[in-house]
Amino acid sequence: MTLIAPTPERSAERERTFPAIDVVGPMRPRYAEILTPEALAFVAQLHELFAGPRYDRLAARLRHGYEIGNGRDPKFREDTRRIRDNAEWRVAGPGPGLVNRRVEITGPTDPRMTINALNSGANVWLADQEDATSPTWANVIGGQLSLHDAIRGTLHHTAENGKQYSVTAEKTPTIVMRPRGWHLEEHHLHFTDAHGRTMATSGSLVDFGLYAFHNAHELIRNGRGPYFYLPKIEQAEEARLWDQVFSFTEQYLAIPHGTIRATVLIETLPAAFQMEEILYELRDHCAGLNAGRWDYIFSIIKTYRGRGSRFVLPDRNEVTMTVGFMRSYTELLVQTCHKRGAYAIGGMSAFIPNRRDPEVNGRAMETVAADKNREANDGFDGTWVAHPDLIPVARAEFDAVLGGRENQLERLREDVDVRERHLLDLFIGRNITDQGVYGNVEVTIRYIEAWLRGQGAVAINNLMEDAATAEISRSQIWQWIRQDQVTEEGTAITRDYVSGLVDQVLGEVERAPGDRFDEAAAVFRDVALSSTFAPFLTTKAYADHLVERA
Repeated sequence: MTLIAPTPERSAERERTFPAIDVVGPMRPRYAEILTPEALAFVAQLHELFAGPRYDRLAARLRHGYEIGNGRDPKFREDTRRIRDNAEWRVAGPGPGLVNRRVEITGPTDPRMTINALNSGANVWLADQEDATSPTWANVIGGQLSLHDAIRGTLHHTAENGKQYSVTAEKTPTIVMRPRGWHLEEHHLHFTDAHGRTMATSGSLVDFGLYAFHNAHELIRNGRGPYFYLPKIEQAEEARLWDQVFSFTEQYLAIPHGTIRATVLIETLPAAFQMEEILYELRDHCAGLNAGRWDYIFSIIKTYRGRGSRFVLPDRNEVTMTVGFMRSYTELLVQTCHKRGAYAIGGMSAFIPNRRDPEVNGRAMETVAADKNREANDGFDGTWVAHPDLIPVARAEFDAVLGGRENQLERLREDVDVRERHLLDLFIGRNITDQGVYGNVEVTIRYIEAWLRGQGAVAINNLMEDAATAEISRSQIWQWIRQDQVTEEGTAITRDYVSGLVDQVLGEVERAPGDRFDEAAAVFRDVALSSTFAPFLTTKAYADHLVERA
């Protein structure tokens, strides 16, 4: 046996107090303002209490996905029928600053986009640390700095071209921050538990913990509060875990129970069957639900990717909000929310304006207006947009329906009768086309290339693409290949055919020094052409390409 003499470093290691968070990513200017010892101690406590239950919930996801893949369709749960049958309970509802949510703007948290969102005139800003943010270390901590400064009214930004950005709006939107989903990890921070075991941290707990620790009290002083959008939830038990995180945080920070408010994105197929249960588990902290349309479509494709051709969807642009299963899902969401006193928030149309092209601009405005008109008339209390120019369009449609009211919770939608079969009827009656296959390949590669360079929300072909829309595109390619699909023009969608399209896209895109198209194509081949299906394109791509190694 080799004896190792104690060194000062090893002695110090033995004297450390666990649990603890270690910063293994590079420290840059002002990072120490976010990664303070006190904030890291709080994040360590979150991991000590909730990292284990998080793994349990992720394991439950795998089991449930395996069951559906083997023929057991999701259903409304029998074991929670008592919750659905109890007409008495209600959710907490909106907190201060969340009473009027008719137009919400979404976007990443870099300084320029933060300032643009705060100047936009929207009622709410979804400060997105998830699908609209590429999780580089600079974006993760830089986003926290942007939010920290914005909440204190000190945010300014100078672009590389010298242009100055500052918040000039007299009234800024209420901030609702979206942390990363339970499945994502943060590899620039390591957690060591009370037993000395070290692991990567949870992206959810890091994003939530740093934001809540630094800003909860300041937000309350500003007359608002620590509010969150919760992504990618699949089971009511995941909502219960978030509720436990919130309750612990309120005790730790000495703020009243129920101060934290959450809006849950219903953006997975399993969650659509458990909306009331999700509201119930979060009832002391819940403000509402959101119809996360793009991730919902991705979830359907992922869930039924191996179940046969009747579960295959056509070209991405044919899967609109007016097709049967999407109508059923959104109408059930409104009915469920209003039954329990929760706000129903609509989703984001991908169309964005183009000020340089009047025809494209007009088409975008017309399409978004129709989308928001439908949502307002269906009973939604608010909606999302991705661009400031769309705020007046969306507001006009909701003003026409809401008038002077702040919501339409009184619309219980008793005319809606959504059954399990309605949520699973995926028939659209359209075909896959050669252009649809090419478009999916092109969009995914172009998006991944921008994502690898740190951009999480990217305008491509006059549509706003984020991780969710890229997931639809690549998962459709994977499913079409595995289900032996043939396009309307008679082209067999094979691995070799799609691989040729990848080469075609690489030959057509405009290359520049420092671009990452070759890496993006490799990621695409990995997540769209492999024999096994990657649950999320971002997880392995993050570990392989975005983690900064000390």
